[in-house]
Amino acid sequence: MKKIHPEFAYQSRELGVQIEDTLGDPPDKKYYAKIVKSLLDEFANGSEIDDVNLLSFAIADHLKYNDVAGLLARGEDYNQADIAAVMSMVSCSSDAAAKALTTVGQKNPALACRAIITAFLYKHPRQWTDEDRSLESLQKSEESEDEEEDQLTAGHDIEHLFDSSGDENV
Repeated sequence: MKKIHPEFAYQSRELGVQIEDTLGDPPDKKYYAKIVKSLLDEFANGSEIDDVNLLSFAIADHLKYNDVAGLLARGEDYNQADIAAVMSMVSCSSDAAAKALTTVGQKNPALACRAIITAFLYKHPRQWTDEDRSLESLQKSEESEDEEEDQLTAGHDIEHLFDSSGDENV
């Protein structure tokens, strides 16, 4: 399992919620396809929409992931935006998706990279993990912090606990 950046984990989960909400229950695939087509048209026409999940939503079903290991590695850094490298790791199954990605990639390469990686992570949830933020994990880290605090004794050197960059109030 590969650890990915927490923002990618968040965006991927949000994408799943958006897709499920749009499909509805029972799933309305015609409505879903209509929304995807509208989004692809907007992005292909140079829309200024700066939303990772909307672009991911539009392209998720139109991408083929050719370099799984490379995309997982890119998922570690949310701010990396090498559009040429990321685009070489995928191919599009539709001309509309290819045009949308090319247009966004020219105007906003970071958005295009993030959307591709988010869509990939959404489609491949068993290949990555993010930080454990469960209640149990948070309680364990809190307990270990409490243990460190309990270890301080009177006369213990505590200067390291304060900002040493020079507050000039000393």
